[in-house]
Amino acid sequence: MASGLDKQKTAKKVVFDELVKLLDPGVKPWKPQRGKSNVIMFVGLQGSGKTTTVTKMASWYKKQKWRPCLVCADTFRAGAYDQLSQNATRANIPFYGSYSERDPVKIAKDGVEKFKAIGNDIIIVDTSGRHKQESALFEEMQQVANVLEPDQIVFVMDGTIGQAAHDQALAFKQMVDIGACIITKLDGHAKGGGALSAVAATKSPIIFIGTGEGPNDYQEFDVRSFVSRLLGMGDMKGMLSIIQDAVPKDAQPKMAKRLQEGKFSLRDMYEQFQSMLKMGPLDQMMDMLPDTGLSHLLKGGNGEAGHQKIKNYMTIMDSMNDQELDLPKVLNQGRIERIAKGSGRSVREVHELLTQYKQFEKVVSKMKGMRPGRAGISQMQKMVPPHLLKQMGGAGGLNNLMRQMGGMEGMGGLGFK
Repeated sequence: MASGLDKQKTAKKVVFDELVKLLDPGVKPWKPQRGKSNVIMFVGLQGSGKTTTVTKMASWYKKQKWRPCLVCADTFRAGAYDQLSQNATRANIPFYGSYSERDPVKIAKDGVEKFKAIGNDIIIVDTSGRHKQESALFEEMQQVANVLEPDQIVFVMDGTIGQAAHDQALAFKQMVDIGACIITKLDGHAKGGGALSAVAATKSPIIFIGTGEGPNDYQEFDVRSFVSRLLGMGDMKGMLSIIQDAVPKDAQPKMAKRLQEGKFSLRDMYEQFQSMLKMGPLDQMMDMLPDTGLSHLLKGGNGEAGHQKIKNYMTIMDSMNDQELDLPKVLNQGRIERIAKGSGRSVREVHELLTQYKQFEKVVSKMKGMRPGRAGISQMQKMVPPHLLKQMGGAGGLNNLMRQMGGMEGMGGLGFK
């Protein structure tokens, strides 16, 4: 190794590059075509989260302006139809299934034909979960695939299963033509090492990952971001993408303008809390931060508890009138006691909310008049505490983060380009 090179950084880069190669089979993922019915068949092990995942995929396509629908061809597991129908109803996705018909091939065929006839362009078929040794169920899966001739077969794998996934994934690949993988249960402590085994066995790309039970706990797979998080290097690209999706596009320019003017009211804070709740559990967001002292401190909290705290704050603000939301300085003790009583929260919690607000307002007030370009970056550096700036990689690290944020619509005016 050449002198002057940081051995730790060099070793991490080598490991990073090799893991990227392992997780990228060199096959471009299949893309559905507009103007036709695209049939996607799901296969996977029992307990992998397959039935939950089909609804998540349908919801994802719905957001992309497709017309998705679901077919329940799982006649093996008791309650599979009920689970799928409940999930689909909550997500407002049309579905097909039967309590009486026990032939999964017939159900799959009838469901697909029905949705093709009425013009649905994404038809997702959920099949029975299987174990490697259940040869009869594997034959059933093959029969369904032969009758449907799906455009893509997706293998769903539990991210907690680890290296044992290789043999299971290989068994599926030998029976049907798997075109893509989805790795589920990557919340909590699951790092997804089994994803390496799935890709190695199937030679198919990972297209999505599941990070929880919620309908929005579902992300498009980006190999470099995934490996970065796997190695504790964080995933700022993924985090900024979630933030951009959570903040309505029409609200981004308005938010940027108010920040430039140094203005921040309780109404602004309420809107930011709404956006935060759309991002998913806070601990999942913290998992996208690099392993630094700050991230360990933030990750130590309970994500669900953090969400509940935000909801409590929003309940308090729901009991405020327009003047109080737009001009918080009018809040005297009498108003605070009225708000506490009206929201069902304690006076202490109202004071706690106002303390948090004043801290936010103090930071925003320092952004007043922030100029584009390097001058804006220089001003931002002065706002960040020295110890935090060091953890972010110094001025260079902050500059890179601001450049990434420049990709958000409406943020370019702050000089983050």
